[in-house]
Amino acid sequence: MRERARVFVAHVTARNRLPLDFSVASLRIADFLIEGLRKGGRPRAEIAGTLFGLGAYVGEVLVRRAGAVWVDFDEEQRKFFGQPVGVRMPDGRVWNPLGKVVNCLERGGADGSEDSLQTFYLTLPGRVVRTVY
Repeated sequence: MRERARVFVAHVTARNRLPLDFSVASLRIADFLIEGLRKGGRPRAEIAGTLFGLGAYVGEVLVRRAGAVWVDFDEEQRKFFGQPVGVRMPDGRVWNPLGKVVNCLERGGADGSEDSLQTFYLTLPGRVVRTVY
């Protein structure tokens, strides 16, 4: 998934100067990208690859900034989350960034609501809070 996130960023930033740098602040940019997809009105099947890439990006932010690790979901988790992979937080909780992106698309979230990716990160239980000195 780390490679998928890297490829997504390379593809999206090839023509646009978007600051997708795996920072928490960059999740706001991801929110706006999803909002643009939502307003574009294209069928979900047409944008599935982009959604998967955004989900990989969000997950990789969790890995790099919150101490998460990528995990393959077991059969029960796959049924529950509807995704093959997710992240495990340092406290053992499992989260589904791929599904979170889909929820953000379906419900909207660029307005800072609970479906915002940046809000998701900032309110996420179990993350490591890194202090910069």
